[in-house]
Amino acid sequence: MMTKVGEVLLLLLLPAFVPHTDGTGYSLPGKPTEITCRSPEKETFTCWWKPGSDGGLPTTYALYYRKEGSDVVHECPDYHTAGKNSCFFNKNDTLIWVSYNITVVATNALGKTYSDPVDIDVVYIVKPHPPEKLEVTVMKDQGWPFLRVSWEPPHKADTRSGWITLIYELRVKLEDEESEWENHAAGQQKMFNIFSLRSGGTYLIQVRCKPDHGFWSEWSSTSYVKVPAYLHREKSVWILVVVFSAFILLILIWLIQMNSHSLKHCMLPPVPGPKIKGFDKQLLKSGKSDEVFSALVVSDFPPTTSNYEDSLVEYLEVYVPEQQELMVDKGKDHDGCLKSIGSSSD
Repeated sequence: MMTKVGEVLLLLLLPAFVPHTDGTGYSLPGKPTEITCRSPEKETFTCWWKPGSDGGLPTTYALYYRKEGSDVVHECPDYHTAGKNSCFFNKNDTLIWVSYNITVVATNALGKTYSDPVDIDVVYIVKPHPPEKLEVTVMKDQGWPFLRVSWEPPHKADTRSGWITLIYELRVKLEDEESEWENHAAGQQKMFNIFSLRSGGTYLIQVRCKPDHGFWSEWSSTSYVKVPAYLHREKSVWILVVVFSAFILLILIWLIQMNSHSLKHCMLPPVPGPKIKGFDKQLLKSGKSDEVFSALVVSDFPPTTSNYEDSLVEYLEVYVPEQQELMVDKGKDHDGCLKSIGSSSD
């Protein structure tokens, strides 16, 4: 209270000591700008502003607000909790679903300057604090490692009673300047598993949160974790395929070498030589067509009638049907019997 009285007396006495000649460089204070209000948990909120020029004179700032449906103007209840050029509203001064009309006034010895009024609703200005107690653990699933990330909501956010509902997002990157952050939406859960890790890599993990209506929080502190070296499943499968294929190929090569001769005869049988009786094979190798032709020509061709008949006689075959052959055999037996009877009668 005494501070306020001192400021008022200073403002009243200061014009007496200020030169009134033209060109002194003193002026009214500049207009405050960039009024921003945020609530971390929908129970309290803080407003900040950017001061203008002071006009060359000591300048003070004051925030005034008026609630929706009321003509009563109130001054900021706390200028100190949130720091310089700010105003803090505790639980007693905070209402939700009620619009606040806010104006910041800059004052020096030459007068006052008013900012543009700003209307805010606490429900829509919530920006929570970052999640807390971030923990990262290396787990294993069927021998393959993965990261289990867990965290807690900001301690000032009353999520248990449902007063505020938060959704979470985490981001992951390798400890490599060239790699980029990979974001994962976690919803309302406070645990998330990360798969497909690089063997032996060191990962950086951060988490942030956001209410139903409002803004994302800042990212939490970074947690570092190193993944143990392991053989990636896909690479191991390909290695097994390559090794097995190489083994099969070696077996095939060995079998081909062992059975090359038989396989050659099986797949490429030898070309049979000429079967002409009395023909000299060396004539074909020499490649002289006249000699080959003369060897193929028969000296007695065309045959004469006598030679032709002799050939027919030489190669004549008699064909006797089976029934006639049986009759002939019986006839021979019968003749034999007759001869034996005749001889006996003689």
